Amino acid sequence: MQRTIGWLALAVLLTSLSGCSYLFYPRAGDYAAQAKGASGVETTINLANMMEATAARAKGGKGIDSAFDDLHNQFHALNDSFCGVTSAQAKTPAYDLAITHKKELTTIFKRLWKFKDDQPQRDQHLDLLITEVKELRDTVHTIK
Repeated sequence: MQRTIGWLALAVLLTSLSGCSYLFYPRAGDYAAQAKGASGVETTINLANMMEATAARAKGGKGIDSAFDDLHNQFHALNDSFCGVTSAQAKTPAYDLAITHKKELTTIFKRLWKFKDDQPQRDQHLDLLITEVKELRDTVHTIK
């Protein structure tokens, strides 16, 4: 019995720590497939473009409406798209800056999630998210 529990705990741990899976956000995989580019960098750029357009659509809404849900799944797809970067690209200073933008984007999205029901905070955080996505996209362009 203890051995079974140990294996089950290990399986849950590995599943939750796997950065490039869509177990908890299955629609994120759909967005990743739609944005699939010739390289991991192009996929990230395509997802950034999708997020920017969706964030603009989410303005003025409240709660988890369809645009906000799409943005949420695109956000997870964008986070996972960094797994498609080659090891040579990952050693560049531009990649390090992109990781910083990714972390800032995560912080902004957490705040956006907190204020998803409150206007005008939601729209202000969406504006901030759009700005950060643009900066991330510009940085990722230099990795190519």
